[in-house]
Amino acid sequence: MEFNLADLFEHAVDNYPEREYLVADSKRRTYQEMEDRANRLAHFLAAQGVGPGDHVGIYAYNCVEWVESLWAIFKLRAIWININYRYVENELAYLFENADLVALIHGRQFTPRINAVRSSLALLKTSIVMDDIDNTEENQVSSQDIAEAVKKFGSIEFEYALSQGSPERDFAPRSGDDRYILYTGGTTGMPKGVIWRHHDVFYALGRGIDPISGLKAEKLGDMVERGRNGGIIIFPIAPLMHGASQWGVMGSSFIGDKVILTAKFDPYKVWETVEAERANTILITGDAMARPLVEALEESGKNYDLSCLLAISSSAAIFSSALKEQFFSHFPNLIISDAVGSSEGGNNGIVILSPGKTKMAGGPTVTPLEGSLVIDDDFNPLEPGSDKIGKLARTGYIPLGYLKDPEKTKETFFEIAGKRYVVPGDYARVEADGTITLLGRGSVSINSGGEKIFPEEVESAIKSHPEVYDVVVVGIPDEKWGQKVAAVVEPRDGKTPELSSIQDHCRKLIAGYKLPREIHFVDQMQRSPSGKADYPWAKELILKRNGSS
Repeated sequence: MEFNLADLFEHAVDNYPEREYLVADSKRRTYQEMEDRANRLAHFLAAQGVGPGDHVGIYAYNCVEWVESLWAIFKLRAIWININYRYVENELAYLFENADLVALIHGRQFTPRINAVRSSLALLKTSIVMDDIDNTEENQVSSQDIAEAVKKFGSIEFEYALSQGSPERDFAPRSGDDRYILYTGGTTGMPKGVIWRHHDVFYALGRGIDPISGLKAEKLGDMVERGRNGGIIIFPIAPLMHGASQWGVMGSSFIGDKVILTAKFDPYKVWETVEAERANTILITGDAMARPLVEALEESGKNYDLSCLLAISSSAAIFSSALKEQFFSHFPNLIISDAVGSSEGGNNGIVILSPGKTKMAGGPTVTPLEGSLVIDDDFNPLEPGSDKIGKLARTGYIPLGYLKDPEKTKETFFEIAGKRYVVPGDYARVEADGTITLLGRGSVSINSGGEKIFPEEVESAIKSHPEVYDVVVVGIPDEKWGQKVAAVVEPRDGKTPELSSIQDHCRKLIAGYKLPREIHFVDQMQRSPSGKADYPWAKELILKRNGSS
């Protein structure tokens, strides 16, 4: 059968109506409460002219209303658009125009920024404002200015919108061909909307194929049966504008799990929440979250009761070996998993790690999931143990392409002998046992004297230096070698490691030609809210300091 995401959620509601579904800071929803409120919002949106195929933006911090909005939009067969809350006006204007939004559901504090680019919302029919965390100091906008902006923009209050809609589930039949769009993070350029069919993305990212057991859902009931003996409690920490958290929420919804959300990442608050809500699994995005979490655990002086914690899962960013071992020192029986995937390719592979076996040769080495492979330039699969470097690819359940970008779609999606492939641009190697080692994204790889160097591998080595807190590695121009390796480093408090010390340390872990040739220190690293490296920022910083731009 063909699967639709709203149908999957409603089936879980029918089987587990009284289970607690969502906790976001001080607000709680059971499955039935979420259903009723999402239905009300869906009916209100429909009354404003929102229908199948229409694009509705969600622009807010993690909150209950974010999740209520996503289900309401899917119930109408419309498409919700994830909006990065860190975008400045020109980025926001680009996304608004590119996404063709007909409706916008937004956090109150973002209204002044929306007003500034109102001309980019030419198709907008309605907007709804929700209350979110008070962050006026960070955004340097007063409460009065926000109130005036909301009045000027004309957004309808979220709770009023719900009060005008029916709680009944009386929507038209849906299809597995309905669309889901995931905008990429835009860390190497402007964001792109990746278009998926519901049926395909359910199997690629929504647990339609269980990543551990390989069991494949054949009917709606297969998903709720997985949670029949009681769901687990899962805590996705990254923002919902990031795909990993979206699928942490949605995939858990289909099997009756309880989900915890937090508006902003605070490592101390995370541990307090794990203890209070008895969370079983936390989802992180690499070192940017792992490091402050483990250090908060060590520095807090508080003995949290974390006996409930069973697993930590990371995706989308490097989770270095040293930090994994630190977690194991606190939780010897913890299940730590590392996943490889992308907005375009879904989940390509996963590895379950054990203490003392966390060493990486670049990115993680994972067991490939169904449809994942490494190919050469002629689309031939690489043989295990060949030691050749190819590109990570996926076939089977893959996206349709990029929104309004046929050229980029042609560069990334291919059809060979009647079979479609997606090749996002990640380099990888197939090991002798058939596992896949991720090496890095080709768009940020460094070519030094003809040798290809992947920043993630160098970053992993530098991060293990005891005086380094965080690092981003880029290639900069070099007269002799074409490019050379340069690193932006955030040192640990009170430390300023010498370049020679970092090189000596890294020489034990990576080949000599991969060593950093320059180090540039910063007080605080700039990363996306999901923890991804901001390579353009790092490169621009170095070039400016070197007087090259």
